[in-house]
Amino acid sequence: MKIYLDGKFVEQQDAQVSVFDHGLLYGDGVFEGIRVYHGRIFRLEQHLDRLWDSAKAIMLKIPLSKEELTRACCEACRLNNVRDGYIRLVVTRGVGNLGLNPFQCPKPTVFIIADTIELYPEKVYREGIELITAATQRVNAAAISPSIKSLNYLNNILAKIEAIHAGTIEAIMLNHAGYVAECTGDNIFIVRQGRVETPPVSDGALIGITRNVILELAVKLGLPVAETHLTRYDLMTADECFITGTAAEIVPVAKVDCRPIGDGQPGVITLKLMEAFRKLTRTEGVPVGL
Repeated sequence: MKIYLDGKFVEQQDAQVSVFDHGLLYGDGVFEGIRVYHGRIFRLEQHLDRLWDSAKAIMLKIPLSKEELTRACCEACRLNNVRDGYIRLVVTRGVGNLGLNPFQCPKPTVFIIADTIELYPEKVYREGIELITAATQRVNAAAISPSIKSLNYLNNILAKIEAIHAGTIEAIMLNHAGYVAECTGDNIFIVRQGRVETPPVSDGALIGITRNVILELAVKLGLPVAETHLTRYDLMTADECFITGTAAEIVPVAKVDCRPIGDGQPGVITLKLMEAFRKLTRTEGVPVGL
């Protein structure tokens, strides 16, 4: 496998980052996970826009232009023969000393991995996933904005550990006020009385690229949409529920905290959105040249 690292492609075993890199020492950096479908990079422009916004929010200057990163992502896919897969694009603060001062890091580190991915087993897309509510709260949006897609995922990992110990693979995270924020790695939606609803960013939800696509597709399908406060009760009594993410795509939810959602099967609107999403990914994106 060829990895892009600071301006050149190297073999996987040679793709090494310093132990003094502040991305490793302090989780100081930003990243994007990007999908490749049928030889096209899906919503790459939006991912790069979000990367730049995240970097600006933490005062990290990306040492490449968007055009240069676009070319690097395409080349990573070509060199690794990735027509359907996943790109991990990471920008860290770079090498510095053992102190917190980010301005002691003169040069950010940039690397790109292009590979295949399977986040959830195929069974959950057919039958739905079971979610639990984690005791671990989402970090308060007043402390760290959920719009920053940073390398510090410990909060999410702690909730993921709870899910795994409970015998499932994903968990719902609530914010400090008790409202639903998101899952450990995915946004969450419900459908009630024909309306598609999802938590607002202010409740601790990441501005997910797939989340935005679903809101667009729902409008095109003539469905009313809303960003609104959601409680555990709202999830448990919803007609349908599903989660979304770049790696996950759209996953129906069958149960929340042991309560079946609807009849416990993927709902009609969820299935319509899944199909519309699949059609969109067949035609849209930046060609990688394979």
